[in-house]
Amino acid sequence: MKYYLDITLLPEADITLGFLWQKVYQQVHIALVDNKVAENESAIAVSFPRYSTEKSSEHAFPLGNQLRLLANEESQFTQLNISKWLNRLEDYVHIKSVKAVPDNATHVAFVRQQVKGEARIEKDMLSKAQRWAEKSGQPLDACLAELEKTRPKADNSLPFIWLESQETKLRDAANSRKFPLFIKKVEITEQQLGTFNCYGLSVNHCNKEKLASIPQF
Repeated sequence: MKYYLDITLLPEADITLGFLWQKVYQQVHIALVDNKVAENESAIAVSFPRYSTEKSSEHAFPLGNQLRLLANEESQFTQLNISKWLNRLEDYVHIKSVKAVPDNATHVAFVRQQVKGEARIEKDMLSKAQRWAEKSGQPLDACLAELEKTRPKADNSLPFIWLESQETKLRDAANSRKFPLFIKKVEITEQQLGTFNCYGLSVNHCNKEKLASIPQF
């Protein structure tokens, strides 16, 4: 990625940073879907320069107040025209001009992390216990008690944004609903080529070396 554009979020007393992230990132997602280069593939990536998993007064929201868009060609930003997509939020964002990525940038990757909450874990355990009880003939309570010994823990330490998937909405608008998009930062030692989805994140791989990196500065 050779060029970048920074968007600063400007919360107010009645508009929290978390709520603003939902609105801004939803519009960015819609813009990337509209400009996709292949099925669920974007030529433009996103970055979170102030990303943090720490909870403190300094980090009121773990993604900070800045969203960065990155592209290989300056013309891709012209085609995207992000100002058009954020027009309704113009009082709450400051969009800076396109600049060249500095030569001394390091590399990272941002990926979507699938995270199970307590409700999902509970549902999965009950389903497993029911199947086990049917096969073994043991009481359901006994199966649940045994599974409880290896119960996974809910992981909610990663930053997330509530979003609505445009792909799901197009397929089935009636059943479309918001979901938490958990975002994980992965340190990369050198530039890696790969694919970005329409959330602007690297397509996730079990192999770290296959992640699409972006410059960090």
